[in-house]
Amino acid sequence: MSNYSAPIRDMQFVMRELAGLDEVAQLPGNEEVSTDLVDAILEEADKFASGVLAPLNWTGDQEGAKWNDGAVTTAPGWKDAYAQFSESGWTAIAGDPNYGGQGLPKLLSTAVMEMWKSANMAFSLCPMLTTGAIEALMLRGTDEQKDMYLPKMISGQWTGTMNLTEPQAGSDLAAVRTKAEPQGDGSYKIFGQKIFITYGEHDLTDNIIHLVLARLPDAPEGVKGISLFVVPKFMVNADGSLGARNDVHCVSIEHKLGIHASPTAVLAFGDKGGAVGTLVGEPNRGLEYMFIMMNEARFAVGMEGLALSERAYQLALQYAKDRVQGTEAGVRGGPKVSILHHADVRRLLMQMKSKTEAMRAFAYVVGAATDKAHHHADEAVRAQNQAFVDLMIPVVKGWCTENSIDVTSDGVQVHGGMGFIEETGAAQHFRDARITTIYEGTTAIQANDLIGRKIARENGATIATVVQAMRAVQAELAATEGEAFAAIARSLDTGIGAVEEAVAYILATYSKDIKAASVGSVPFLKLLGIVAGGWQMGRAALVAKRKLEAGAGEEGFYQGKIITARFYADHVLSQASGLAYAVVNGAAGALELSEAQF
Repeated sequence: MSNYSAPIRDMQFVMRELAGLDEVAQLPGNEEVSTDLVDAILEEADKFASGVLAPLNWTGDQEGAKWNDGAVTTAPGWKDAYAQFSESGWTAIAGDPNYGGQGLPKLLSTAVMEMWKSANMAFSLCPMLTTGAIEALMLRGTDEQKDMYLPKMISGQWTGTMNLTEPQAGSDLAAVRTKAEPQGDGSYKIFGQKIFITYGEHDLTDNIIHLVLARLPDAPEGVKGISLFVVPKFMVNADGSLGARNDVHCVSIEHKLGIHASPTAVLAFGDKGGAVGTLVGEPNRGLEYMFIMMNEARFAVGMEGLALSERAYQLALQYAKDRVQGTEAGVRGGPKVSILHHADVRRLLMQMKSKTEAMRAFAYVVGAATDKAHHHADEAVRAQNQAFVDLMIPVVKGWCTENSIDVTSDGVQVHGGMGFIEETGAAQHFRDARITTIYEGTTAIQANDLIGRKIARENGATIATVVQAMRAVQAELAATEGEAFAAIARSLDTGIGAVEEAVAYILATYSKDIKAASVGSVPFLKLLGIVAGGWQMGRAALVAKRKLEAGAGEEGFYQGKIITARFYADHVLSQASGLAYAVVNGAAGALELSEAQF
């Protein structure tokens, strides 16, 4: 197994040249954000990720979390690592300064988040869920709730969860049955069971703050009758100290394909008289509030897809350099060479590398747009960026995670038979990646959201703006000298055309035949992701050419950017037409069989 080392140079390139770090640094509240500060934070984060978290990744997978009579013990080294993590201020990096946070931009926290997830995905899930809970309380909590919970959650003293799913409900939150009974003093008693609760119980902190969906006695049926409640593991006294244990208990943890060191809990609320909670926001608007957490989590899960791909690529590349096997094709009687010299191994590695770089560029651009949506002084610019973020969140989540299954599988393939052996570590990345397309909304849920809420509902307005921006880059590529740029321009032109064709079909079909449109929703999500990645790879190639012409140094790095963009255009972006065909023509074959014919 290889060690993890953060790809800082590529992160810097994407942040500065594609995501617009200078522009983000000029937003209100970011006045102290400089290139030097960003670089220093990236370097320190890399030290922690590679030195503390990465060594625990393999052992955590082997040891897993342990449940005993309601208590959960994390893997050896986990508790010390979390203490260092919070004491070093990493939990507070993007938190509100009013509650002890550092208030650094989303773009920077996105890069840092990638490191945690590459180094140790199972560990990263704990602060990820806490961040979502913090966001929900920041936007919808009362002043009392904020003062009681946020400082210790942002500091990392306490962690947070979100409790949606129940055994009978799955992804259908309209079927939630957990009850909330008002007590007359502003508090509620919560009764019910929640499943698949990431870090729902653990030994890392003294308290866990659960955000729980439940129904009030007079709630209407369906999703319109769900409210959101704060239910702490331990009650909190007026002075901030911990009081009595609340009536929420972990009855088991799941035995999973991957992320073994992340405890996935089954939580019982109210078995001993009722768990005490307080209402967040207004009654019956809980699902709306939970989507604040959900969107934060969906972006973060998309980052898991990127991060696992990076880690798998690093491992596969090191193995390909070290593993000597066979002679080089076309060199008769030549010496034995490393498998990096073999054509298909190079193809696999370039596939891993180009997809990973495309995901990074795309995700960071969305992260920067989030900063502009929240902090830009111009309301119109804020709205434009929010529309872009809303459109692309399901693509970040869905496309990056689907990619990670393919990329980590390619990593196993590069290792050959050794990739199927656990000790190499390649299999762990593949196993860990498999959950990412499922939790926080499956790929189909992301895709249905994309074609319904984000395209059909607004009649394609935002996607049209994005396509216009893509066309501008394609035109610049077409006007740039060089065979590589001509090839990238051709593939991007075809890809954009495929997106336009698919969008036109969705807009014409969705209101008349939602089933037919939905058959193509996942192919469309993948199509948009691939083309958005190609858009960013094309931008990267153009920047690299300008840097080379200016004599900026780092010739190998910038030449590599152009070559990798060319590979992506030839091998990945070239898939766009087939996906568009599936969107437009795929409904009949999917829907015609009767149930008996399956």
